[in-house]
Amino acid sequence: MLRCGIVGLPNVGKSTLFNAITQSAKAQAENYPFCTIEPNSALVAVPDDRLDKLAKAAGSQKIIPAYIEFVDIAGLVEGASKGSGLGNKFLSHIREVDIIVHVVRCFEDKDVVHVRGEINPLYDLEIIETELILADLESVEKRLAKKAKNMDLDTTKLLESILPLLQNGKLAKEIISSENKEKVKQLQLLTTKPFMYVCNVAEGDVTSGNNWSEKVFELAKNGYAPCHLISAKIEAEISQLTSEEEKKEFLGMIGLEESGISQIIKFCYRTLGLGCYFTIGPKEAHSWTFKRGILSPSAAGIIHSDFERGFISAEVISWEDYLKYPNEAKMKEQGKMRLEGKEYEVADGDVINFRFNV
Repeated sequence: MLRCGIVGLPNVGKSTLFNAITQSAKAQAENYPFCTIEPNSALVAVPDDRLDKLAKAAGSQKIIPAYIEFVDIAGLVEGASKGSGLGNKFLSHIREVDIIVHVVRCFEDKDVVHVRGEINPLYDLEIIETELILADLESVEKRLAKKAKNMDLDTTKLLESILPLLQNGKLAKEIISSENKEKVKQLQLLTTKPFMYVCNVAEGDVTSGNNWSEKVFELAKNGYAPCHLISAKIEAEISQLTSEEEKKEFLGMIGLEESGISQIIKFCYRTLGLGCYFTIGPKEAHSWTFKRGILSPSAAGIIHSDFERGFISAEVISWEDYLKYPNEAKMKEQGKMRLEGKEYEVADGDVINFRFNV
């Protein structure tokens, strides 16, 4: 299950955003620091129009989307790497997520106190990233001190190359390459995790941004991290609407094509190299998340280990072609439904029927 951690300084709007994402009140969104003590988490359906269309075409009785777990992690303050505020809890919780959504405050509101007393998004970003760097630096130094006991030579060399980066205030992810990607991931360092910036702006600035968000976007242009505009208050309003038609109408009124939450989810999937394939039938239409590049037996194993163990073949058709024909007989007649073996690399949007025997 993909886990996405929402982080930020206290009172930047991340808990309000979490409430909107989950359409719940699990996370308190009160006007004081540390209102979120333990990480709140919830499973959120991944929005995918393809699944709805496929279910309608097949007359499926039930729709089961893919899910992503969002975790609202307690606010961080300067000195967290040394235990200040809720630092130790923050750092332990953030280690457990796959990707980080860093919410930064880009709005003025005299009724919502800022932990530092002024709005300065770049300084806020620096605080959190500095604390993550310091936490990683301490971790790397400790591991290198014990290298003779429990580390192989490759791991030792990797840590030795990461150490000067951290000492110079840089993120450890700068060392990641296609050759060492998996090895670096095993180190579980905070600054190797993929992340994005979310500029939380006032409702009136959600389409154009403001002077504060422009500074963050300028930083992002240098390849530092992807950046998105969002208004947590608008997302909260959208979450209260009951139908997709109402949501689309509301978004259109304020000049948006899709919600900020949808953008966040798409970023998470794109960054982690994930896709979805579908199993479609009269009983249910189901979306399954997979890592791009996997072969059909491994994709079958996502449903059940027996499917992978007894894999025989897979009937595959693209979701676009599935919608063009009234039934599977026509799909096969037109050569759109293929029979693939163990070496087939599953593609995003495939509709698959696995054949297996155990």
